[in-house]
Amino acid sequence: MYDVIIIGAGVTGCSVARTLAKYKLRVAVLEKESDVCEGTSKANSGIVHAGFDAEPGSRKAQLNVAGNEKMEELSKELDFSFKRNGSMVLCFSEENRPELEKLYENGKKNGVKELRILSGEEARKIEPALSKQVVAALLAPTGGIVCPFGLTIALAENAYVNGVEFFFEHGVTGIEKTDGGYRITTEQGVFETRMIVNAAGVYADKVHHMVSAAPMEIVARKGEYNLYDKQVGGLVEHTIFQLPTKYGKGVLVSPTVHGNLLLGPTATDIEDKEGVNTTGTGLLEVSVKAAESLCTMPSGRQMITSFAGLRAHEVNGDFIIQEAPDAAGFYDVAGIESPGLTCAPVIGEYVAGLMMEKETFALKDDFVATRKGIVHMAELPEEEQKALIAKDPSYAVVVCRCETVTEGEILDAIRRPLGAKTLDGVKRRTRAGMGRCQAGFCSPKTMELLAKEWNVPVEEIRKSGRGSHVL
Repeated sequence: MYDVIIIGAGVTGCSVARTLAKYKLRVAVLEKESDVCEGTSKANSGIVHAGFDAEPGSRKAQLNVAGNEKMEELSKELDFSFKRNGSMVLCFSEENRPELEKLYENGKKNGVKELRILSGEEARKIEPALSKQVVAALLAPTGGIVCPFGLTIALAENAYVNGVEFFFEHGVTGIEKTDGGYRITTEQGVFETRMIVNAAGVYADKVHHMVSAAPMEIVARKGEYNLYDKQVGGLVEHTIFQLPTKYGKGVLVSPTVHGNLLLGPTATDIEDKEGVNTTGTGLLEVSVKAAESLCTMPSGRQMITSFAGLRAHEVNGDFIIQEAPDAAGFYDVAGIESPGLTCAPVIGEYVAGLMMEKETFALKDDFVATRKGIVHMAELPEEEQKALIAKDPSYAVVVCRCETVTEGEILDAIRRPLGAKTLDGVKRRTRAGMGRCQAGFCSPKTMELLAKEWNVPVEEIRKSGRGSHVL
C-alpha cells in the first residue's frame, strides 16, 4: 500500500514527487511511456514566463510569479540549465497599444517586477534584429529560459534518490475506490494507494473520469516549432513575443539555453491526443509569423529540425489543482499548459499543501536537497577537461561531434539514477543527437553503449518507447 501514487512523469508529476519525497511517505510514479519527460514536457518553448499575461486572481497568475522567482534557486540546487534573459512583447500598430498597456497593468497586479513599456526605437536599440514595424514593446527583465528536459529529469532523479519509486510503461487502465483509498490497474500490474495525484497531461480528463463524475475536458492543443543552428542562436538575446491571442502567446523567437534559436509554436486544437506529427502548413505558419517580428529571418538552411508538442488546454482556461469534489484523496493537477513549466517549482508545494489541509506529514531527517547533473565536457575549461580525462579516459572519446558529447557523458546518463534506456533518453540527458546532423552519426555508437550497459542485444535498443526499435 502506497501513501501517494502520482500518475504521469512529466514536469508536473515530477515536481509533486520531489516535494512529497521530503516527507515520511511511500510514494510512486506511474508513467505510460518508457522514461520521464515524454509528453508535453519534452516539446515546448522552454520559457520561464515573467507572469504579465495571466489573468489577475487566477491560479496561473498566482503560481507563475512564484515559480519564476524560485527557478534560479532550484536550478542551483538541482544543477540544470537556466538563464534570466528577459522577454519582450511586440506591438506593431498604435491601435493595438492599449492591449500592450493592459499586459503591463496585468503584470503589475500579478506582482511582476521591473516591467516597462519601450518605444519601437528603444526596443530596436536593445534588439537590433527587430522589425521596423514595431512601434512599442513591453520589456520584462525577469523572464527567462530553461532546459525543459534538464528541469524534469533533475526533479525526477532527486525524487528517486529520496525514495520515490518510478514504474515506466505502466499506463493506467482503471481505478477503483476501496475502503482504504484506491486500486489502480495498469498495463503491467495492480497498485493500492491511499491518495492519487492525477498529473496525466492531455489524458488528465480520462484519468479523472475513472473516479469522478465532476466535469472536466482537456483539449490537446498542438504547437509546431522550428529549431535553428547555433550559428544563428545569437540573433536575439531576449525571448520575443507578439501580442497574445485567445489561443495563446503566439509565435515567439527565442534563444535556447544551449545556444540554438527556436521559433514557434502554432496553436491548433486537435482530437488525437498522440498527434505530434508536424505539418507543412504549420511549419510555414511558424516562419511567416516569426518573420513579422524580425527584420531578417535566418536562412532555411540553418534550420536543423522541426517538432510538435501538445498542450493540455482546459476548456475554462485555468489550471485545475484541487481534490475532486466526489473522490476524497484524489487530487487533480490538470490543464497545466503555459505557463506550466514556469510554475513547476511551486506546483509540488501547492499540491502538498492541499493534502496537508487534511493530515500532517512528518518531514524526513535525511532528505537530500541537492543533485549534481551530468558533466558537459564542451562547457568545461581546458584544465578541468584534462583532469577529468586523466581520471576517466572515456571523457576523451567524442561520440557526438555536433554537440561534442563524449562516451563518459553517455555512460553517466545510462548509469545514473533513472538512467537512460533509449536513444532519446540519452539525447535528453546529454544532447547527443541534438546537433546539425540530428543523430545521423552518433546513433550507432550510442546504441552499442546502451546495449552493453543494459546487457541486451543491440536489436532491443529503441529510439524511445514501445515499437521504436531501430534495428
